[in-house]
Amino acid sequence: MPRLLVINPNTTQAITDKVADAIRALAPADVEIKTRTGAFGPRYIASRATFAIAGHAALDAFARDRSGAEAVLLACFGDPGLDALREVSTAPVIGLVEAAVAEASKDERRYSIVTGGLLWRDMLMETLKTRGLDPYLASVLTVAPTGGQIAADPEGALITLVQACARALADDGADAVILGGAGLVGLAAKIQARVGAPVICSVEAGAKAAFAAIRAGAANALHTKDAPRIDSVGVSDDLSELLAGRSSAHDGDS
Repeated sequence: MPRLLVINPNTTQAITDKVADAIRALAPADVEIKTRTGAFGPRYIASRATFAIAGHAALDAFARDRSGAEAVLLACFGDPGLDALREVSTAPVIGLVEAAVAEASKDERRYSIVTGGLLWRDMLMETLKTRGLDPYLASVLTVAPTGGQIAADPEGALITLVQACARALADDGADAVILGGAGLVGLAAKIQARVGAPVICSVEAGAKAAFAAIRAGAANALHTKDAPRIDSVGVSDDLSELLAGRSSAHDGDS
């Protein structure tokens, strides 16, 4: 049975569970969903410091369960560690930002991003520009509650998110809005009903892109076979084995 490995690089298991439920609701019957939550680091990612730690946590999570997956979904909007995962994974690695932008900008639609956490605006603008995802960008709007706070009280944040999405559509010229963040999963449909325009859940967009990669039997063209084998100190045994090019004790596990 094909397997999708979903990595939540923060340490909040409740977020992983919410993401897994949403992905399983979309999953083909013959695809197994396996999840990994960050073993260390921030409860939620809302700053450059927590983003940097989350990149390490994402690599560590992959190293703990890297065998047998036909695709990997990095379930954090902002994609910490995405390029590093693509360097070490033979399976395609899907980032939420790229997947959501591909869906939102289809047919050259202009899109805005709405997400939680005020520091995310500049971080996301840099990511979009670096990855060449900004030609159809209308705006990036952030609200004060972090994604973790929104996840803890989604109904309490709903009006704030609706207002931000409506502003993106009315003032910034967006044709569609991306609701960015694992903590915001489950809210896109509710907001779309209130604003009358496409609102795209980044987790659902990422899941659909991952399932498409599995169906296509895609390989990871960015996997670096000739990466130097490097010994490490102070990281987990699994990550040390991965960086040194050795087989993990988990390889071959079901």
